[in-house]
Amino acid sequence: MRRNLELKEQAELLSNNYIGRLGYISAASPYVVPITYYYDPGSNTIISYSGEGHKVKAMRKNPAVALEVDEVTSINNWKSVLVHGSFEEFKGIDAKQQLHLFSDGVKSVLNRTKELKARFLSEFSSKIYADGHPVVFRINIDEITGKLRQSG
Repeated sequence: MRRNLELKEQAELLSNNYIGRLGYISAASPYVVPITYYYDPGSNTIISYSGEGHKVKAMRKNPAVALEVDEVTSINNWKSVLVHGSFEEFKGIDAKQQLHLFSDGVKSVLNRTKELKARFLSEFSSKIYADGHPVVFRINIDEITGKLRQSG
Protein backbone atom coordinates (compact mmCIF):
# COMPACT_ATOMS: atom_id res chain seq x y z
CA MET A 1 0.00 0.00 0.00
CA ARG A 2 1.22 3.44 -0.88
CA ARG A 3 -0.53 6.66 0.12
CA ASN A 4 -0.08 10.32 0.96
CA LEU A 5 0.62 11.19 4.58
CA GLU A 6 -2.02 13.19 6.42
CA LEU A 7 -0.97 16.61 7.81
CA LYS A 8 -0.76 15.18 11.34
CA GLU A 9 1.48 12.33 10.13
CA GLN A 10 3.74 14.79 8.30
CA ALA A 11 4.14 16.88 11.46
CA GLU A 12 4.85 13.73 13.53
CA LEU A 13 7.58 12.61 11.13
CA LEU A 14 9.23 16.04 11.26
CA SER A 15 8.81 16.23 15.05
CA ASN A 16 10.25 12.79 15.77
CA ASN A 17 13.46 13.28 13.80
CA TYR A 18 16.37 15.71 13.82
CA ILE A 19 18.44 14.73 10.77
CA GLY A 20 17.27 15.73 7.29
CA ARG A 21 18.65 16.44 3.85
CA LEU A 22 18.71 20.09 2.86
CA GLY A 23 18.35 20.91 -0.82
CA TYR A 24 19.49 24.25 -2.20
CA ILE A 25 20.64 25.79 -5.48
CA SER A 26 24.10 27.21 -6.16
CA ALA A 27 25.10 28.55 -9.58
CA ALA A 28 22.13 26.76 -11.21
CA SER A 29 23.12 23.37 -9.75
CA PRO A 30 21.20 21.52 -7.04
CA TYR A 31 22.97 20.39 -3.88
CA VAL A 32 21.72 18.10 -1.11
CA VAL A 33 23.48 17.87 2.25
CA PRO A 34 22.57 16.35 5.62
CA ILE A 35 21.75 18.76 8.44
CA THR A 36 20.63 18.61 12.04
CA TYR A 37 17.32 20.43 12.41
CA TYR A 38 14.46 21.09 14.79
CA TYR A 39 10.87 21.33 13.61
CA ASP A 40 9.08 24.03 15.63
CA PRO A 41 5.38 23.19 15.42
CA GLY A 42 4.42 26.48 17.08
CA SER A 43 5.80 28.56 14.22
CA ASN A 44 5.66 25.76 11.61
CA THR A 45 9.32 26.33 10.75
CA ILE A 46 12.55 24.33 10.59
CA ILE A 47 15.44 25.72 12.69
CA SER A 48 19.09 24.89 12.08
CA TYR A 49 22.58 26.36 12.07
CA SER A 50 25.76 26.06 10.08
CA GLY A 51 29.24 27.40 9.70
CA GLU A 52 29.84 30.11 7.13
CA GLY A 53 30.36 28.28 3.85
CA HIS A 54 29.00 27.07 0.54
CA LYS A 55 25.41 26.32 1.54
CA VAL A 56 24.93 29.52 3.54
CA LYS A 57 26.33 31.66 0.72
CA ALA A 58 24.09 29.87 -1.76
CA MET A 59 20.95 30.22 0.39
CA ARG A 60 21.62 33.94 0.85
CA LYS A 61 21.62 34.31 -2.95
CA ASN A 62 18.66 32.00 -3.58
CA PRO A 63 16.52 31.46 -0.47
CA ALA A 64 14.33 28.74 -2.05
CA VAL A 65 15.17 25.49 -0.23
CA ALA A 66 13.80 22.03 0.45
CA LEU A 67 14.23 19.59 3.35
CA GLU A 68 13.64 15.85 3.05
CA VAL A 69 13.15 13.68 6.13
CA ASP A 70 12.45 9.96 6.07
CA GLU A 71 12.16 6.80 8.12
CA VAL A 72 13.08 3.72 6.11
CA THR A 73 12.65 0.24 7.54
CA SER A 74 12.91 -1.59 4.22
CA ILE A 75 12.27 -1.07 0.52
CA ASN A 76 8.58 -1.81 1.16
CA ASN A 77 8.20 0.01 4.49
CA TRP A 78 9.05 3.69 4.59
CA LYS A 79 7.66 7.16 4.98
CA SER A 80 9.05 10.49 3.90
CA VAL A 81 8.26 14.18 4.01
CA LEU A 82 9.40 16.92 1.64
CA VAL A 83 9.30 20.51 2.90
CA HIS A 84 9.53 23.45 0.49
CA GLY A 85 10.25 26.85 1.94
CA SER A 86 12.53 29.84 2.19
CA PHE A 87 15.78 30.48 4.05
CA GLU A 88 15.79 33.18 6.74
CA GLU A 89 18.98 34.08 8.61
CA PHE A 90 19.08 35.41 12.18
CA LYS A 91 21.56 37.80 13.75
CA GLY A 92 22.36 38.92 17.31
CA ILE A 93 19.91 38.16 20.09
CA ASP A 94 17.44 36.63 17.63
CA ALA A 95 20.11 34.13 16.56
CA LYS A 96 20.81 33.23 20.19
CA GLN A 97 17.11 32.70 20.89
CA GLN A 98 16.67 30.51 17.81
CA LEU A 99 19.81 28.49 18.62
CA HIS A 100 18.49 27.93 22.15
CA LEU A 101 15.13 26.78 20.74
CA PHE A 102 16.99 24.47 18.32
CA SER A 103 19.13 22.98 21.08
CA ASP A 104 16.22 22.43 23.48
CA GLY A 105 14.10 21.03 20.66
CA VAL A 106 16.64 18.48 19.45
CA LYS A 107 17.38 17.43 23.05
CA SER A 108 13.64 16.88 23.52
CA VAL A 109 13.45 14.72 20.38
CA LEU A 110 16.44 12.65 21.51
CA ASN A 111 15.12 12.23 25.04
CA ARG A 112 11.64 11.31 23.77
CA THR A 113 12.47 9.02 20.85
CA LYS A 114 15.98 7.63 21.24
CA GLU A 115 16.13 6.97 24.98
CA LEU A 116 19.13 9.26 25.23
CA LYS A 117 19.54 11.99 27.80
CA ALA A 118 21.30 14.67 25.82
CA ARG A 119 22.22 17.77 27.81
CA PHE A 120 24.52 19.76 25.53
CA LEU A 121 24.48 20.83 21.88
CA SER A 122 27.85 19.15 21.30
CA GLU A 123 26.29 15.76 22.10
CA PHE A 124 24.18 15.76 18.94
CA SER A 125 25.54 18.45 16.62
CA SER A 126 29.11 19.25 15.65
CA LYS A 127 30.79 22.60 16.26
CA ILE A 128 31.57 23.57 12.67
CA TYR A 129 31.96 27.31 12.89
CA ALA A 130 35.49 28.67 13.09
CA ASP A 131 34.89 32.19 14.40
CA GLY A 132 32.72 31.17 17.35
CA HIS A 133 29.48 32.39 15.77
CA PRO A 134 27.25 29.97 13.90
CA VAL A 135 24.92 31.09 11.14
CA VAL A 136 21.50 30.42 12.63
CA PHE A 137 18.64 30.09 10.18
CA ARG A 138 15.19 28.76 9.72
CA ILE A 139 13.17 27.47 6.85
CA ASN A 140 9.82 29.22 6.62
CA ILE A 141 7.60 26.42 5.35
CA ASP A 142 5.51 27.06 2.25
CA GLU A 143 4.42 23.48 1.58
CA ILE A 144 4.81 19.98 3.03
CA THR A 145 4.10 16.75 1.18
CA GLY A 146 4.53 13.23 2.46
CA LYS A 147 4.32 9.63 1.29
CA LEU A 148 4.05 6.27 3.01
CA ARG A 149 4.64 2.78 1.72
CA GLN A 150 3.77 -0.28 3.76
CA SER A 151 3.80 -3.90 2.71
CA GLY A 152 1.03 -6.05 3.79
